[in-house]
Amino acid sequence: MRWRYVLFVVGALTLILGLTMISTLLIDFCYGSEQVLTLSAAVLITVIIGLSMTVGFRDGNTESISVREGLAIVTLSWIFMCFFGALPFFFGIESCSFTDAFFESMSGFTTTGASIISNIEILPQSILFWRGFIQWLGGMGIIVLSLAILPFLKVGGMQLFKAEVPSPVPDKLKPRIKDTALILWKVYALLTILQVVFLWVGGMGLFDAICHAFTTMPTGGFSTRNASIAHYQSAYFDTVFIIFMVLAGINFTLHYQLLKGKPLIFWRDPECRFYLILLLVLASAVSINIYVHNYESFSHSIRLGTFQVVSIITTTGFVTADYGNWPAMSQLILLMCMFIGASAGSTGGGMKCLRIMLLFKICAREVFTLIHPKSVSHIKIGARPVPEEIVRGVVGFIALYMGLFAISSILLAGLGVDFITTIGAVAASIGNIGPGFGLVGPVGNFADIPQVGKWLLSCCMLLGRLEIYTVIIILFPEYWRR
Repeated sequence: MRWRYVLFVVGALTLILGLTMISTLLIDFCYGSEQVLTLSAAVLITVIIGLSMTVGFRDGNTESISVREGLAIVTLSWIFMCFFGALPFFFGIESCSFTDAFFESMSGFTTTGASIISNIEILPQSILFWRGFIQWLGGMGIIVLSLAILPFLKVGGMQLFKAEVPSPVPDKLKPRIKDTALILWKVYALLTILQVVFLWVGGMGLFDAICHAFTTMPTGGFSTRNASIAHYQSAYFDTVFIIFMVLAGINFTLHYQLLKGKPLIFWRDPECRFYLILLLVLASAVSINIYVHNYESFSHSIRLGTFQVVSIITTTGFVTADYGNWPAMSQLILLMCMFIGASAGSTGGGMKCLRIMLLFKICAREVFTLIHPKSVSHIKIGARPVPEEIVRGVVGFIALYMGLFAISSILLAGLGVDFITTIGAVAASIGNIGPGFGLVGPVGNFADIPQVGKWLLSCCMLLGRLEIYTVIIILFPEYWRR
């Protein structure tokens, strides 16, 4: 393990983060929110430490990156980004402890959208912009962006790509991983710009449109309004958000193929087809359920039910209604959506539709084998057989995911948090969703979670964003042996 090279890369990424913080100074200058000194301190600390690490640990041997080095770079980079990304919150928000600042930063970079801020609308524009911008950086991935712009990561970059991209089978669009990373970021930026235009044309202020687009495409969910999207009470805005949340939950390689002239690619892809049908079925079930029990207008029920199902299953976390007052059936469907998540290769969290599909097929194969013990069957997605190592990986991931959920829930409950809040908070953190149930529901936040609980949930967010294996593997003794 070349620790000098690992720390050199982490330092370079920290330096880049510090340079991006300058954007908050520009926003502060434009809006005159008088945060120059505090934000400058955050910029200087981050840049100086990043530059010191880059210079101090510079290693000329960059011919390759091993699997172990790739895992270390990705995990440490995310921890460093969240640590230094917390500085603008720590310095810029009055009475904000570092625990709260780190929680907000981790929630931002991992695109969770869980917040400890009770009154968002009193924050200066520079802080609001930073909240949105770190979600946009974290959505497609800090490492994926770095692969596109840093030349010294071009060799062995696949190890980094596989460690960060949320997918059981990372897709390469081009032979060179740098080209794949650049294409993904271009598609990501194009969709972000399109959403800004649609929101702005619909009457939303340009600043709010940019901040909301920054947190929609990464399925982050941070809003500039206390009531989230419910603040606008607009069917037009709800529709725009639904469309772009659905798009954000689709594998970004499919967006690229669509732009290359394959108009039916969404429907032809088995996972995307499963994802779209699942959205339609669950949104219909919730809409009918809340129409019967909560609302007099069917069209209004469809609008609220569809928005909330899309928001939760894509793990965005925007809200337009207090679903904590909805019937038990609708709440259970939303809880289930927290675990399912969006498509592999999207910016969404959760287990991913591809793994759920494979789990169903694994169960069906086991039943078939019980009936025909001597048969030999292969699991397929579409017309392609799935290698057994992928099948084992899916079973292992789901077992780890549910085990982590169970252990984290027990630990959080042990800190005195009530049952409903515990289940909602842990599910929302591991799935990178944001709002949960109980005290952390759509009209609450995570401010009242104990300090130790916030660190626990921060770990859950990181584990969920990096697909558990990337982080947890460094805890095994075999990882550290030569």
